[in-house]
Amino acid sequence: MTAVLEETPRATRQPSRDQNKRFAYLLLLPALLPVVMLSAAPLLRGVFLGFTDARAGRNVDITFTGLENYRELVADTQFWDAFKVGLIWAFAVTILQFGLGLGLAGLLNQPLRLRWLARTLALVPWAMPPVVVGIMWKLVYHPDAGMLNEAFSRVGLDGLRHNWLGDFSTALPAVILVGIWAGLPQTTIVLLAGLQGVPRELHEAAQMDGAGAIRRFRAVTWPALAPVVVAITSLDFIWNFNSFGLVYVLTGGGPGGKTMLPMLFAYEEAFRYGHYGYAAALGNVMVLIIVALLAVYLRRRLREAN
Repeated sequence: MTAVLEETPRATRQPSRDQNKRFAYLLLLPALLPVVMLSAAPLLRGVFLGFTDARAGRNVDITFTGLENYRELVADTQFWDAFKVGLIWAFAVTILQFGLGLGLAGLLNQPLRLRWLARTLALVPWAMPPVVVGIMWKLVYHPDAGMLNEAFSRVGLDGLRHNWLGDFSTALPAVILVGIWAGLPQTTIVLLAGLQGVPRELHEAAQMDGAGAIRRFRAVTWPALAPVVVAITSLDFIWNFNSFGLVYVLTGGGPGGKTMLPMLFAYEEAFRYGHYGYAAALGNVMVLIIVALLAVYLRRRLREAN
């Protein structure tokens, strides 16, 4: 009797875990290279320049100076004045953006007529580049032909006409108003998405238990919205503190430095006076201070959330 031998197929060789990791890293290269070349490398270069006397000019020797730039920075009253203005700007714009954005998000979350149109119009400021927003509001604030002063004249309030961007007492509030208007849509949309993620069943159950609107907001909406609030306020603060284009177009830091934000101050040190090393040191210090402020804020908010 002849036995028919069937050759069993050889088991397919499975790739090892190390091979899978290497293949995954290979797939990440196309996305990783631009990040390294356009973000990480310039960042490291900027950190290095903060410890040198780099200056504008061709074939200028760069000397490592250690902490010399930082010692000069500590005694630079103009920088600390700009830093105070930056904190006032960032906190004011962020807080008011959040308050107005939360109210507007709550309104847009209601079943109103033409709600889709209101949501679309709310995005218009966000779609405009900061330079365009700055030019537009500069025309609104124009002391002679601006829309704001013209509106006061038309209603017989000529006494309220003012040089809004040229007066020491009104320049910063006027710029803060523009910052709120320009950044309000992104805060509103994020908060609206958070409100839509709150289950309606919780609101209905709380309403059946006799809870009013304010109590439902405190007991149901706010706890569910807390992670979104932490995220958007942190991002808004970073974006606002690092603002440049909007204020640069509106006032250029004037009058008399009343709207001189830290990024404007660093820009002038680098590209007006050619002090690249000192400007890089300014940037390094601002990053460290903002990281410290955010760490304290996030720690407190996360504790409250837990």
